[in-house]
Amino acid sequence: MTSQRKRVLIVGAGAAGTAAGYSLTRCADMFDVELWEKGRAPGGVACTSTIKGGLDINDGVQGGTPTYRNTLSLMNEFGFKTSPVHMMISFGKSQYAWTNYSKSELTAKLRDDIRRFQTVLKILNKLEAIFIFLPIGKVLKFFRFSDDFCNHMVYPLTALFFGTGNQTPYVSSAIVARVFLDDDLRLFDYDSEQLLSQTPEMFAFPKLEDMYTTILKKSGIKYFPNRALAKVERKNDCVIVTDEHGKTQTFDELIYACDAETPLRAMKPTFLEKAALGNVRYFNDLIITHEDDEYMERHYELHKEKDQYFIRTDPKDPVKIEMSFNLSNYQPHLRNSGRNIYQTIYLDDKLKDIWTDQDLNEDKVLLRRWWRQFAHSWHHYAFTVPLMRYLQGKKHTWYAGAYTLINTHEIAVISGFAVAHRLGAPYPFPNDRLAAKQFDQYLLMIHGQPRTYGVNKGTILSYILAPFMALFAVFSMILRVFFN
Repeated sequence: MTSQRKRVLIVGAGAAGTAAGYSLTRCADMFDVELWEKGRAPGGVACTSTIKGGLDINDGVQGGTPTYRNTLSLMNEFGFKTSPVHMMISFGKSQYAWTNYSKSELTAKLRDDIRRFQTVLKILNKLEAIFIFLPIGKVLKFFRFSDDFCNHMVYPLTALFFGTGNQTPYVSSAIVARVFLDDDLRLFDYDSEQLLSQTPEMFAFPKLEDMYTTILKKSGIKYFPNRALAKVERKNDCVIVTDEHGKTQTFDELIYACDAETPLRAMKPTFLEKAALGNVRYFNDLIITHEDDEYMERHYELHKEKDQYFIRTDPKDPVKIEMSFNLSNYQPHLRNSGRNIYQTIYLDDKLKDIWTDQDLNEDKVLLRRWWRQFAHSWHHYAFTVPLMRYLQGKKHTWYAGAYTLINTHEIAVISGFAVAHRLGAPYPFPNDRLAAKQFDQYLLMIHGQPRTYGVNKGTILSYILAPFMALFAVFSMILRVFFN
């Protein structure tokens, strides 16, 4: 390349791609950055949509917790503020109803299970290197928890935290334990009588499209919307990319800050890339935004004046879950609208026969949108996460995005910072202790590169075990090929 600056292409203008671009352009003398986004606007799954009547809503991502220090620091850099909300959840219906802020008949009935589950979580946490491979459904059966406790308390709660939908029984049990026992990241303190008994403070995002558009514009990134990646050819000293319009350019480095499926389609992947990226399991969900109070009252215990989250189990198959939100109790610009605007997520289009979307009053539907999302099954932590460090930087190719570890907005932001750091851009928020600690842990796990010693014993243990986990993943993939 003739330029002294390293030319970098970022594919995807979501949280990961924006964070990577921001971090790299802070070193404008070192990097010449382009960002391609296949959609019309930045944000990825953290997007803004216009519903019937012309009102804008945040769609897909609503907010986060105060521990999202990297996200909050990035927002503060560009003058964006959050709005505090208290997390209030309505689980179940009728005899299976319970909340995180009041006592219920169900929690009284399952008190013994609730007390015992606290002990089991401590076991999972201490033996995380083992239980990371064991799904929560299997662990609950092994410890002989009741079906009601599994189906109406643990699975809905897990689906809420991780957005795992109907794959919830397959979520890694060690990840579930972290929700309650990670000193830095836990949202709730475990209640041995009610499981949950707090309404912790969270934050609601401002208008996401405005936020991401502003960050890209003020960062000086060369941003190209409506430009999808079509083909990638990797050479020894560069990467040649072609967009959907047939235009070809050459870059020094390529950052995939998009879904795991795009790299597999666009280029000739290595064996490890096929193994790790091909193991990320995606599901098609339908999101319907509506104002149907009758529908919500029929299917949920509706406390529409205060709850943000509603989660119900299918009466015929209680392992299956449906989720809804009252956006008017979440998004600040909707709170004083005098309207209750709901969003219901119908999970996995292969299970359409159990969806209740046909019960909606079509006159009350404001928007329909399909959403493709990955699940946190135990396979993800056995066959994807351990291999990610061995993909980073190979053939001038880097990977960022929430799928590299855990599906949260915060991990997406950190993943972008991590790739930029590996390319030579300093981590932008070293003075925020928690933000830096989270960054260090991610960098160690997904890149195998310690930045500082600010990591805990559990992360160090995972770091030591990671090569063995990777060997296990590769061996298992080989067995799948020959014996599937």
